[in-house]
Amino acid sequence: MASGALSLALQGTGATPQGGEASQVTEARLELVWPGKDKFLLVPKDTDGKPVWVERDHPAASEVRLADFTGVVGDVPEDPYAANLLFTGDSLDVLRILCEVPEYRSIYRGKVKLIYIDPPFNTGQAFEHYDDWMEHSTWLSFMRERLLLIRDLLAPDGSVWVHLDDAEQHRMRLLMDEVFGSQNFVETIVWSRADVPRTVAKFLSNDQDTIVAYARDIQRLKLSRLPRDEATNAAFKNLDRDPRGPYRLSPLTATKPYSKGQYVVTGPTGRSFQPPNGRYWAIPEARFLELVADDRVYWGKSGDAAPMKKTFLSEVGDLVPRSLWHYQDVGSSRIAKYESKALFGATGAFATPKPERLLERVIHIGSNPGDLVLDCFAGSGTTAAVAQKMGRRWVTAEILSTTVEQFTQPRLTKVVKAEDPGGITKAVGWEGGGGFRTVTVGPSMYEDTPFGVLLAEWATNGRFARAVAGQLGFEWQPDAAPLCGVRGRMRLAVVDGAVGSEEIRQIVGALSEKERVTIVAKSVLPEAESLLAEVSPGSRIRKAPRDLLTSGAQRMRRRTEASARHTEESTEGSGS
Repeated sequence: MASGALSLALQGTGATPQGGEASQVTEARLELVWPGKDKFLLVPKDTDGKPVWVERDHPAASEVRLADFTGVVGDVPEDPYAANLLFTGDSLDVLRILCEVPEYRSIYRGKVKLIYIDPPFNTGQAFEHYDDWMEHSTWLSFMRERLLLIRDLLAPDGSVWVHLDDAEQHRMRLLMDEVFGSQNFVETIVWSRADVPRTVAKFLSNDQDTIVAYARDIQRLKLSRLPRDEATNAAFKNLDRDPRGPYRLSPLTATKPYSKGQYVVTGPTGRSFQPPNGRYWAIPEARFLELVADDRVYWGKSGDAAPMKKTFLSEVGDLVPRSLWHYQDVGSSRIAKYESKALFGATGAFATPKPERLLERVIHIGSNPGDLVLDCFAGSGTTAAVAQKMGRRWVTAEILSTTVEQFTQPRLTKVVKAEDPGGITKAVGWEGGGGFRTVTVGPSMYEDTPFGVLLAEWATNGRFARAVAGQLGFEWQPDAAPLCGVRGRMRLAVVDGAVGSEEIRQIVGALSEKERVTIVAKSVLPEAESLLAEVSPGSRIRKAPRDLLTSGAQRMRRRTEASARHTEESTEGSGS
């Protein structure tokens, strides 16, 4: 592959027979390859405007950061982790926290029914609240890290919906095939977002965005249908005053026969009917006679027209969602800006909002009341606002604290207090209620220096112990000193300094029968490990930060390997 190029590659081993026979490839999988894919994207753009990749053992590549509850709005559950949550922090850090920190993991990992994200489009445009620019390979690395975590958060019957424009949606399909498996592709929805054409367009007015939907497991996915309305029911008429009400007419003939042969039917006026040339009865004669007996065949006003089947409105269900969504049904970009101006004022409106009706449709199709909905690119908070109004639980995250302070939190507060009359408020009968907690993601516990990876100055005492518990997947227990965490029968002890024989005896003495302990210390004295092996076989010591980074790298490798298995299963299922 040429330097700096994107390519499709068939990874694996195979054989190509000679003599003109068809090529066969075994143990292979198709994937999109780009520069830096095997590394970790540290920042999409540094001060020189260039992406920065680092090796997978860099501390940022697997760190699980601290998250602190910082506020409450409205009524929330007693368990802070189970409340609706508004995070301030990078989407990657938030997704890791939800996946790895036990207090969050037990509630969210594998339990989120619907994930909708509206990530940076990579269009090369600069917006006031986002710098929407990344070179293709940078953008793919950025998205892949997040999609791997999103897959782990989805419930078995859940789905993820990724909102994009034409800049990257074709590459996103390939990336999502790799992460979720092509067999779990649901549909590409086209949102006709423009209610007027762009007269300044150079060639064609681009009037649509796309939303790519994938299931966690397509075999278990169940999506809701759309309710019928006056427009969809307009085709139903009652032409003969049938007491069962209005009905829709459909032909009883088809271009292919249901079986060999034909038959002749007689109408109420005695006229005989059979299909015209090139067409056949669509049902057997016995079934036709059953419909006639039940007055489900319409012969025209005079009774001598070709027979048509009646399908009554009272017997049809809701509508199967279609993949083309028109702005008249779900709102346009211009409507979304009007909604934003109504919330924040003409001079403070959000730059790239989405209409509430658009999110209403996504949330209606992909979830049910009480389900968990996640959006880790919150922006002005449309997803969370609509989820709240529709009775869903939600988690959302925004990287910029200024955006949270100016847009996201004020908007969600208005929703809770019933001070937001716009959007879908009237349509769903929203009258306020509920609430949410605010959560702030902390800084990195590590510092990458010319002398190696060091612990940050703030990583001391209780905050250091909390950070270690999250990094290693222990449930935090602050009141169990000298122990501070638990994972099954394994306990955690964190020493903010050196661990020696005295500390070992004190920690082991606090264990119950059959319990073992993982001890994390900033320094390990020579006698510590041998003494621990003697007094508590199966327990272990880890040195910070070195061993913490190793643990994180192993976790990341398992997640990447799981992605590879998805792709291999997809390849096998497609017969490639």
